[in-house]
Amino acid sequence: SRSFHSGDLAVQDEEGYITVVDRKKDMIKTGGENVASREVEEVIFRLPAVSEVAVIGLPDAYWVEAVTAVIVLRDGKTATEQDVITFCKENMAHFKVPKRVVFTESLPKNPSGKLLKRELRRRYE
Repeated sequence: SRSFHSGDLAVQDEEGYITVVDRKKDMIKTGGENVASREVEEVIFRLPAVSEVAVIGLPDAYWVEAVTAVIVLRDGKTATEQDVITFCKENMAHFKVPKRVVFTESLPKNPSGKLLKRELRRRYE
């Protein structure tokens, strides 16, 4: 058996197939639970008004890290923080639901289009 350290978190099913869940550095530790940011992003992205979403953990005195969704809306579409939270409560475990939702015009990316989550965390800390 060979292994290598990539920074990815993965699960292996009973047939031996491996699915990458998230990057280790993007795992959010909140209220004693680990939340994969990618899992929350996939749910929020199902909202028709959402063009882009990034989920990050921001420092929080009570939760350790507060699950925070940063969202770019589609042109001409609207959504509120409560719309997003309600949708999340209906589609995921309670501890994964964002404590905060921020709407922005754009998400920080490098020249090749990769999302810069570290920059995003700095922006909202």
